[in-house]
Amino acid sequence: MASNRATKSGFAAEAQRKINSKYSEDLAQECLEWIKVITGEPIDVSGDEENFYTILKDGALLCRLVNKMQPGSVKKINEGHLAFKLMENINAFLESAKKMGVPPQELFQTVDLWEKQNLHAVVICIQSLGRKARNFNQPAIGPKESEKNVRNFSEEQLRAGQGVISLQYGSNKGANQSGINFGNTRHM
Repeated sequence: MASNRATKSGFAAEAQRKINSKYSEDLAQECLEWIKVITGEPIDVSGDEENFYTILKDGALLCRLVNKMQPGSVKKINEGHLAFKLMENINAFLESAKKMGVPPQELFQTVDLWEKQNLHAVVICIQSLGRKARNFNQPAIGPKESEKNVRNFSEEQLRAGQGVISLQYGSNKGANQSGINFGNTRHM
């Protein structure tokens, strides 16, 4: 867990402070409220960093969340205190989230949650899953995702566009390179 790590110093500490500064209690609270609505479990929805970490660190609630959205997503939710079993829960959640449509760049690493390295990434992943909830007939959070709008043009329409010279292309009338001087001239 986070308590097993050595204290960071120098560039590592600076980088960790920057990562920690991105965490938003309001967004975390919104995610926890959404999880509470989907799962129906009585959890504390305070967006406080410690509360967010405590509720989600074992991955069991996250597994129950994806199982409510898409039954059977996570076959076995591990209980107990063995670290590798609890980290398996987090990994099972991430695999299910990927299958449900969360883009890879919005997923987090297991250690981001387990060792409290980057809770902001966890919030981003949950929000991304929340946007996908509409696809599974569940209440969603965040903006509605855009839908595909394919447009097909005929060859005639495409050729008609090539014959138009627009003023948006600009003009080079009067443009020349006279008077351009880079740097200072050499004085003799």
